[in-house]
Amino acid sequence: MFEYAPAPESVRPSIKEHYGLFIGGEFVDAEDGAVFKSVNPSTEETLFTVAEAGGADVAKAVAAARRAQETVWGPMSGTERGKYLFRIARLLQERAREFAVAESLDNGKPIKETRDFDVPTAAQHFFYHAGWADKLAFAGHGPDPRPLGVVGQVIPWNFPLLMLAWKIAPALACGNTVVLKPAETTPLTALMFAELCQVADLPPGVVNILPGAGAAGAAVVDADVDKVAFTGSTAVGRAIAKAVAGSKKKVTLELGGKAANIVFDDAPIDQAVEGVVNGIFFNQGHVCCAGSRLLVQESVADEVLERLKARVETLRVGDPLDKNTDVGAINSAEQLERITALTEAGRGEGADVWQPACDLPEQGFWFRPTVFTGVQQSMRIAQEEIFGPVLSVLTFRTPDEAIAKANNTPYGLSAGVWTEKGSKILWAAERLRAGVVWANTFNRFDAASPFGGLKESGYGREGGRQGLEAYLDV
Repeated sequence: MFEYAPAPESVRPSIKEHYGLFIGGEFVDAEDGAVFKSVNPSTEETLFTVAEAGGADVAKAVAAARRAQETVWGPMSGTERGKYLFRIARLLQERAREFAVAESLDNGKPIKETRDFDVPTAAQHFFYHAGWADKLAFAGHGPDPRPLGVVGQVIPWNFPLLMLAWKIAPALACGNTVVLKPAETTPLTALMFAELCQVADLPPGVVNILPGAGAAGAAVVDADVDKVAFTGSTAVGRAIAKAVAGSKKKVTLELGGKAANIVFDDAPIDQAVEGVVNGIFFNQGHVCCAGSRLLVQESVADEVLERLKARVETLRVGDPLDKNTDVGAINSAEQLERITALTEAGRGEGADVWQPACDLPEQGFWFRPTVFTGVQQSMRIAQEEIFGPVLSVLTFRTPDEAIAKANNTPYGLSAGVWTEKGSKILWAAERLRAGVVWANTFNRFDAASPFGGLKESGYGREGGRQGLEAYLDV
């Protein structure tokens, strides 16, 4: 194998020592003065401190958003709103490298992923929805779609900037204003986005950013908002659904997943192996739609596993700011503990574990890419979302058995199918209980394509024409 010399990223964003809450177009301290630290997961060093939102701060932000929606943003023409979204998209592109480095520092993911995927796709969502702002009457949701009002949004730590774009871009395009709570471990790019809103001269109160923990998210859900959008765990999604039941609030939930990546015996093996690696080790496996279950047909199982292990041994684990790195740091000590516990459960239940030999940094939160074989359907590693770089391998003999095993999960967010036969792709896609099915690829996203799940993976769609409906009164 080639030896790669270190290739550290040279750009360093200017990170402030302290950030406030972004309310009404300005950064302010929390009402009660609460503050928390944001830590670099690859070094465990404190990056900055940030104000922690409480109930009073949420109420103030919702009031600012309501004023902006009723007096400025709602009455504004779609054409004018679109101009602001186009401006934000262009500013994101201009500061792309800065946002990419900041995301890697705060989240732990490799710079080549933030540089080539997170930031460009976030900008794409603002460009795409800017185009819809003056065409909502032609989106297929009625002749006179109207904004809902104020939207409360809570996003996770795995794709901080991208999840922000998924939520904020359609909300603004439809004429709503936003109160958004980023994850407590990854608030940096959301706060940088708030600064970008100031540069774009976005009217005060249209976007409000409230860093904080779970209590702040619960306060946003309970506040006087007209719609709640949440991406995160199924357990929290259930609690939100209960909290808003009986109210007039619209809700979209994008929750957990346990996706099956099905490799049939006629699949292009090398291409499938690349897809499997991308499906589970992209972003350290911190992906709701990660292909965490590999279902491979028995006749090719040995060959697929041999090539898969050889490929995994070439993955480089380490410094997220090294452009050679394939697998970065786990986002937090808490998440590392969960991954470790579920991996030990897999060992205890009798599955065979394999990990490549690789040196891990002494500081930070790290976990080796892991492949389990001999996995049974009843094992926790086959049923529970691990949200880490851990792959469970199962085998099947017939296509019907593959579909039955793939659907044997409470989740239904995504799936992958690998075969050279188009008819088999269509046959499998029709039977898989998943919101998104990829064919001979995995983890492909586009702002024009709706994304969302079934069963305990939530409801509603984000992106595309279909994703606009959740932000409109139709």
